[in-house]
Amino acid sequence: MEPPENYSTSAFAVPFEDAKKIILRWDSTASDEARERMIFDGDREEVDLYLQAVDEIQKSMSSTSISPPSSSHHHDQDNNSNKVNSAMQIAMARLEDEFRNILISNTSPVEVDSLLISDHALAPASSLNRNTSSVRSGNEFDQEEVGGGGDHVDALDPIQRADSSNSSASYRSTSSIREIHLIPQEAVADLQSIAKRMISAGYLRECIQVYGSVRKSAVDASFRRLRIEKLSIGDIQRLEWEALETKIRRWIRAAKVCVRILFASEKKLCEDIFYGIGTAIDDACFMETVKGPAIQLFNFAEAISISRRSPEKMFKILDLHDALMDLLPDIEVVFESKSADSIRVQAAEILSRLAEAARGILSEFENAVLREPSRVPVPGGTIHPLTRYVMNYISLISDYKQTLIELIVSKPSTGSRYSGDPTTPDMEFAELEGKTPLALHLIWIIVILQFNLEGKSKHYKDASLAHLFIMNNVHYIVQKIKGSPELREMIGDDYLRKLTGKFRQAATSYQRATWVSVLYCLRDEGLHVRGSFSSGVSKSALRERFKTFNAMFEEVHRTQATWLIPDSQLREELRISVSEKLIPAYRSFLGRFRSHIESGKHPENYIKYSVEDLESAVLDFFEGYPVSQHLRRRSQ
Repeated sequence: MEPPENYSTSAFAVPFEDAKKIILRWDSTASDEARERMIFDGDREEVDLYLQAVDEIQKSMSSTSISPPSSSHHHDQDNNSNKVNSAMQIAMARLEDEFRNILISNTSPVEVDSLLISDHALAPASSLNRNTSSVRSGNEFDQEEVGGGGDHVDALDPIQRADSSNSSASYRSTSSIREIHLIPQEAVADLQSIAKRMISAGYLRECIQVYGSVRKSAVDASFRRLRIEKLSIGDIQRLEWEALETKIRRWIRAAKVCVRILFASEKKLCEDIFYGIGTAIDDACFMETVKGPAIQLFNFAEAISISRRSPEKMFKILDLHDALMDLLPDIEVVFESKSADSIRVQAAEILSRLAEAARGILSEFENAVLREPSRVPVPGGTIHPLTRYVMNYISLISDYKQTLIELIVSKPSTGSRYSGDPTTPDMEFAELEGKTPLALHLIWIIVILQFNLEGKSKHYKDASLAHLFIMNNVHYIVQKIKGSPELREMIGDDYLRKLTGKFRQAATSYQRATWVSVLYCLRDEGLHVRGSFSSGVSKSALRERFKTFNAMFEEVHRTQATWLIPDSQLREELRISVSEKLIPAYRSFLGRFRSHIESGKHPENYIKYSVEDLESAVLDFFEGYPVSQHLRRRSQ
């Protein structure tokens, strides 16, 4: 299109007519050529010419509105006013289309992977500051995204490629607010020039609506790339927890990108385009763009915070809490305006509910441990599944020590030695002075675990096996505490010594229950005959004593070979302790009375085993599987 002939700016009458011609020439309702072409896609002179024409129309509107009425010019003034208004409406419709086109044509997907790579190269090592749980969550996300599907990394979208290539880079890029240019600066200048004219002409609402619809579509596209789904709170709460765990990992990472990059950059774009045009217009456009997506984002965390509580949810809830706590200062910055109050309040309320959920889950976990109802004894007196579960659980709790120390502020509700309640163990806090409420909760969990295990031990018919069961389980508790520096620090060495004493006492009780009666066979009492001129030893009593010992030892060997001590060091220590009592006693007994048996008939029926046989047999104990019914006989 050529500019109108005789265009001039020397006087009002001529420029207005020329300006009107320019406006009408670009009326898309009247010309196919105007519909097919966009002014801002063409020559800059054409752009400047059109904007000058709009300015002239606006001046004409102002002049018309402030001119004093007079009877002679009343009709001409109305006629001019109608022309000006008509031209302005056509111009604003055209500028609205141009505004939309510039936004759309200059909007491209946010390449998160390029941000991660560049940020990884530039970020100082000090920018990495993650706790154990966050590192664990990040690694889980990487493995799930990359390994789970079986596709090559290059086939993944940019966000997934960034995950698989370097999780540290991912954290660096989202550890603080990082604004990026969503639209080229040249396009921003054009948008600003259009926005000024639309808003000054009274088309603020149309400008905001066009801006919000285009930019919200861009944010929605970024959400899809981050795999943030549009799920209602009800939809989320109906999902299986295993599926939710995956979504929580993804959400934590996505939320950092959304708040610190996407939302922050959208806010900056609004400020760049609408700066100085009018009060709070930039904020209105920003909220028009991101309020819906922000609510969608935080609804997920809200649904988790109000979902049914159960122990397995604790650690993902703490991950969510930590992530949101870390994000909250940036949420306050990005959503600082009064119109964004609802977003800030929602985030703070979710954080509070997540904290309350964690406290509630810990209390429910304690009650579940106390009331765990299984009555079937575990075979061989080995470690009970409950013990493994509870100790692994509190070891994980200790990984979240810094968070939970702040959240857990009250002592556990415990029994007292004066309560008289047989269904609840005793725990006196006076012995644990100076410990944090969290440490007291962990000790209380161990107390109620032991209380439950004591109850389960009573279901063993063999007292020796009951003692072995307690020994195994308390030893496991001790080893788990020693294996976690954080847990050991909270539990304390005093209580650890108390637990160590308990499993050693159980080992002693086992030995008494098993071996006192066996060793009783090796005593001298009852074997000597008084007043006899013989050797003074009753051979019949001695034969009976050997037969009894053999039978008892064979039964112990047969039975306790199937019992299990999983810890190899503990197993060896108990065998040595047994041998230290059994072997010297048998060697001494055999040395004193062997000749009396061997001088009679069929000595092999009574002295069935050598000392070496017994030493070998003890090595079969606590392996957890049956052995031959007959011990290896001594060499003849």
